[in-house]
Amino acid sequence: METRLRAVLPETELLKLYEQMVLSREFEESCAEQYTKGNITGFLHLYSGQEAVAAGATAGLHKEDYILSAYREHAQAIVRGAEPRRVMAELFGKATGICKGKGGSMHLFDPSLNFMGGYAIVGGQFPIAVGLAFAASYRQDDRIVACFFGDGAVNQGTFHESLNWARLWELPVLFICENNFYGIGTEVHRSSAIPDIHKRTCGYDIPSEKVDGMDVIAVYQAVKHAAEWVRQHSRPYLIEAVTYRFRGHSMADPAKYRSAAEHEVWKARDPLPAFAKRLIDEGISSDAQLEEILTRSRAVVQEAVQFAETSPWPDDEEVYHDIFI
Repeated sequence: METRLRAVLPETELLKLYEQMVLSREFEESCAEQYTKGNITGFLHLYSGQEAVAAGATAGLHKEDYILSAYREHAQAIVRGAEPRRVMAELFGKATGICKGKGGSMHLFDPSLNFMGGYAIVGGQFPIAVGLAFAASYRQDDRIVACFFGDGAVNQGTFHESLNWARLWELPVLFICENNFYGIGTEVHRSSAIPDIHKRTCGYDIPSEKVDGMDVIAVYQAVKHAAEWVRQHSRPYLIEAVTYRFRGHSMADPAKYRSAAEHEVWKARDPLPAFAKRLIDEGISSDAQLEEILTRSRAVVQEAVQFAETSPWPDDEEVYHDIFI
């Protein structure tokens, strides 16, 4: 039997989760438009379809906890608290961007939010997550590290090395796999001897579980429980959130390797209308209130685009700044 929403979170928090997902979706769809206009260049990996993971997981963490991700991280940064206008400016390569226009789509970073970066190298975030967890443990900080990654990263050596060290050193890392079934265009069962990714932790004595990544409440509950367990035991844990990206791997990918029937099955499980229906059915919101959230989110995204368009480019000498040797 499905848990009543009010038994999980207050109404204000439930509506906040919905608004975060809507804002993330509107932001990503706007990014696609700006890419086609040439305002965003290079690689662009969109998060549409996976919003329940970012919103639900972040809500289950403390603000002091570190978050790391891969290159599909716009929504995770925004849900964490990054200003959409500064994220959009970063994608445009402008000086007002969250990383002064130097990071672009795949390298968002804001230490003031304990958002410790998106990483373009597949699996590049794993050892950094372990290092941050080691630092937190050494300092006896009451914080954990949430490390997001895709199913395509689990065959990297860094995945196995990091799980091994996290368990061996008893480090507070929560590994969160966003399993959208495709590493670029290769289905997980074609590249993994064990396609159920959460089962891989048995070799490292790390507890794990699988959760419906299209259900924001299921993700929230799983991450909240796991985060508390990691915090209490100072040991790693892994969650496999089964989700689906509605677009190709990147804007350069037409996703012809997926059937239309498969896409429609998952589109019918879109986390936004599914959660909206629950909010209405349980009397937490009305259609008019949800429409207001959509209108407000679109206005935020429109303002973000205008801000990015009118922002200056970085000065030439900026190329010599922020270099560490």
